[in-house]
Amino acid sequence: MQVTETLKEGLKREYSIVVSAGELDAKVNEKLAEAQPEVELKGFRKGKVPLALLKKQFGKRLLGEAMQESIDGAMNQHFDESGERPALQPDVKMSNEDWKEGDDVHVDLKYEALPTIPELDFKTVELERMVAKADADSVDEALNNLAASSQNFKDRRKGSKAKNGDQVVFDFVGSVDGEEFEGGSAEDYPLVLGSNSFIPGFEDQLVGVKAGAELDVNVTFPTDYGAENLAGKDALFKCAVKSVQEPVAAEINDELATKFGADDLEALKAQVSERLENEYAGAARAITKRGLLDALDKMVDFDLPPSLVEAEAKQIAHQLWHEDNPDVEGHDHEEVEATAEHTTLAERRVRLGLLLADIGMKASIEVTDAEMSQAIMQQAQQYPGQERQFFEFVQQNQAMQQQMRAPIFEDKVVNYVFELATITEKTVTKDALQAAVEALEDS
Repeated sequence: MQVTETLKEGLKREYSIVVSAGELDAKVNEKLAEAQPEVELKGFRKGKVPLALLKKQFGKRLLGEAMQESIDGAMNQHFDESGERPALQPDVKMSNEDWKEGDDVHVDLKYEALPTIPELDFKTVELERMVAKADADSVDEALNNLAASSQNFKDRRKGSKAKNGDQVVFDFVGSVDGEEFEGGSAEDYPLVLGSNSFIPGFEDQLVGVKAGAELDVNVTFPTDYGAENLAGKDALFKCAVKSVQEPVAAEINDELATKFGADDLEALKAQVSERLENEYAGAARAITKRGLLDALDKMVDFDLPPSLVEAEAKQIAHQLWHEDNPDVEGHDHEEVEATAEHTTLAERRVRLGLLLADIGMKASIEVTDAEMSQAIMQQAQQYPGQERQFFEFVQQNQAMQQQMRAPIFEDKVVNYVFELATITEKTVTKDALQAAVEALEDS
């Protein structure tokens, strides 16, 4: 086997690989010899079929396998000896397309090599970590939000008209073409106006009603309604309003605390305070992480694989285009061209991505099975009732696994560098932390 370098320009590499006909023939014979003890053919005992006959019957099929294995072996040997790693899947093409059995195989190998990443002294990195405490006002604000989310309803003054946000308690009987349908009737049904929990247009017709009122509500079922016998049909609902109730926020007391799993109000305040400070810590970490990435970006300078930069720039351009055109859900739109600004951002992302990957590899950082399982279970909670299906989908989808593994790996690498860097804590207010977060989002 002969491997000849034909191009070495920056990170671009091209090689010519020649696998001789003799090597292929020897590999085919080796495969036949391995299989011979198990082969049975008519007229021969098991394991006694002559190699010449086996070669005549199975040689062509084994030749293809031998060819692929030889080329793969040559590539792997090249990468082992050179120490290089391809940035993307190498481009491998047979150059003598008129090849016939008995000829040498000529293959062109092209790829972009991953760059050599310089060693960095992370102890020289100086960072600042913002620390914010949950003050009394923040805790009170959070408690008020909890109370509002746990609102109750009380009857409005007699004769009051219902408005959005009120709860109307009523009886109703629905019919289509004069016939009542299953599930179309209820008594003492509590409906919060503006909740959009009923058929479109239904709640709007209850705005302004009073307790004791009787009215007809005319609506049309959506064409994609779940019940096919009702989809797209006009319906009449005869309604009798029992009461009109206004929302009342729950009182902030021990009773509210028990609703949220706390023993009493003081325990709830402690829980709220801890939750807020965890949120602040998460925001502060994001800011410190950005500071670290900015510092690392300034510390390194190495060639970047053009194909990775181009692919990342296209992805950035595509993502930003969809953010500017939220009404377009599919991807069958015109091609989005990457600009110089997209390319600059892509270069930073690729450079930092390669650097973090190199740091993680050298530090033997890995994502454990337990960490992956936890991440999958957390994401599965977004699909109530379909957790098992989601878990199985991820298990069978390598791309999805990599998509979930990447941020976990990055966070572990960042934590590793944090441990080595010099980090100074700075106590700030919640507002100062919020301003830093907004500045981070705008940058």
